[in-house]
Amino acid sequence: MLERCASVDPALRIAGLLLLLCTTACGYRFVRYDSGLGDVRTVAIQSLRNDSFEPGVERVVTDALLREFLRRGGVRVVEDPGRADLVLSGAVLPLLTHAQSLSAAVFVLEEQVALSLALEARRGDGTLVPLHASAQNESEVYLVSADVEATRKNREEAIRRLAGVLAGRVHDALAEGLAP
Repeated sequence: MLERCASVDPALRIAGLLLLLCTTACGYRFVRYDSGLGDVRTVAIQSLRNDSFEPGVERVVTDALLREFLRRGGVRVVEDPGRADLVLSGAVLPLLTHAQSLSAAVFVLEEQVALSLALEARRGDGTLVPLHASAQNESEVYLVSADVEATRKNREEAIRRLAGVLAGRVHDALAEGLAP
């Protein structure tokens, strides 16, 4: 093994060391998801409440959270909150939409939709695990078309992407908050 390391180009070794120093000096660190979320081994993700006027958005976000926790592994997702080490619940807040860009004739070309969540993570003993607000808010721009159906589809796709991004952020926030 040492013979292989000795045969590595010195420039590569220096570049590797610099990369390691830069990432650790800036506060970045490698997170191992296979070890779970600290001492949490089971998670229950309850269906979110829809406090918005967007039909079905709570299912989109709940599904994104489930997919993210299953994809990352390290914890087992269970249906019964009574058997879970951590219970994730909450609501999808009203979506905010506004014009992002206009044409010279004052037609809307792009709109921005903002998705916000009000999530709560509780351990089995009822202890609240803090989730930073930045992990629960995001916005995205989508194209507006003269075709109403195309605009609706673009908006739905933007909401699905936002749900996926927020699910990843929530998982990351829990991994950091529950790390030993």
